[in-house]
Amino acid sequence: MILMNKRSTVNGQQSTVNRRRFSGYGLLTIVCGLLLLPSCGIYTFRDVSIDYSKFKTVKVGFLENKARYVNPQLSPKLTDNLKQKINNYTKLALVNGDDASYIITGYVSRYDVSLSAISNQTSAGNRLTVAANITVLNTVDNKTDNFTVSRDFDFSATQSLQQAEGQLLDDIITQLTDQIFNHIFSNW
Repeated sequence: MILMNKRSTVNGQQSTVNRRRFSGYGLLTIVCGLLLLPSCGIYTFRDVSIDYSKFKTVKVGFLENKARYVNPQLSPKLTDNLKQKINNYTKLALVNGDDASYIITGYVSRYDVSLSAISNQTSAGNRLTVAANITVLNTVDNKTDNFTVSRDFDFSATQSLQQAEGQLLDDIITQLTDQIFNHIFSNW
């Protein structure tokens, strides 16, 4: 707000008039800010949509590795990471019985290496493709959802698969877990 003194002449006499004036830009800024304020919000990727009045428990079965190539660390780490994510980001209780609201089962169906880039007639990059088939039984609504999650992970052709696995395993686990969790529990 800008306060200005202005001398004006009324009927031939000079008088001092205090006038308050809003700067045109200031008023416009305030109006726009007030109009846009309701559209502001905090958005996260933790948008879990579970009706906790209906769903109380979840059972996560061991996600067995049935791929041609078996990484012995993948299945137990993927299973444990999914349980941890459910425990940390939902109010569902993890149980071992078949009377759970959700029963999640599945297996690693693909763990394959292919060429991702060729340079001068030789491989410049490799790609590890990891996929898991997941089944979710919703015992409350008596519905079953079958889906596949898959991710590609690139690594240098100068590395062996075993070397690349050491560097990629945590990323593989995190990305597959996020895909599974988001498919089941989020509005994606």
